Amino acid sequence: REAPARPGDVVSHDQLLCALDDRDLRLERLQWLGRQNQYQRQLQEAIAQRNRSEANVIRAQLDQALAQLELAESRLDRIAIRAPFDGIVLSGDLSQRLGGSVRQGEELFQIAPLDAYRVILKVDESGIADVEEGQRGVLVLSALPAEKYAFTVEKITPLTTAGEGKNYFRVEACLDQVSPALRPGMEGVGKIQVDQRLYVVIWMRPVLEWFRLKLWSWWP
Repeated sequence: REAPARPGDVVSHDQLLCALDDRDLRLERLQWLGRQNQYQRQLQEAIAQRNRSEANVIRAQLDQALAQLELAESRLDRIAIRAPFDGIVLSGDLSQRLGGSVRQGEELFQIAPLDAYRVILKVDESGIADVEEGQRGVLVLSALPAEKYAFTVEKITPLTTAGEGKNYFRVEACLDQVSPALRPGMEGVGKIQVDQRLYVVIWMRPVLEWFRLKLWSWWP
């Protein structure tokens, strides 16, 4: 029926994101409300006539009508979809679907909080052995190259992704401070502080590891 929220909008808690058309549900509610009144009158008549068997049947029908009425009212309460917390809308532009239909269980919006960011680091598999939980690091974003954000490694997951001919492990980290300029989906370069090493060791490490791997594979 209406969809005031758009991707990129900053929304507050309980702010309206969209409202579905409730005409069919209101008609359904009126239908079951009429049946409820009808069964109540029939139940009173059966009790007055001391027709116990008919009263039991009508009472079961009345319970069913009350359950259906409660279900219709609960659906009406969910017609208006509101933001569960303060955040930014990542996806969900329903302005082009006004008057259309939605399926039960369909994802309508994605909202990310503005004060609870999580940093996802892609660490090359050749360097994952040096990464440990609790290590400190610095993140520089492409959109904010003049700002540096300190973080702490929280979790090293066993999940890997392939890209540029390499495998990368997913490492999760937490920012020390959250800036209002941050937005979900920003990318940049993160550096994790491991230890002190000589420059020659750092530069020669990929070559030495490649040589050791090839030597082991060739060795009978």
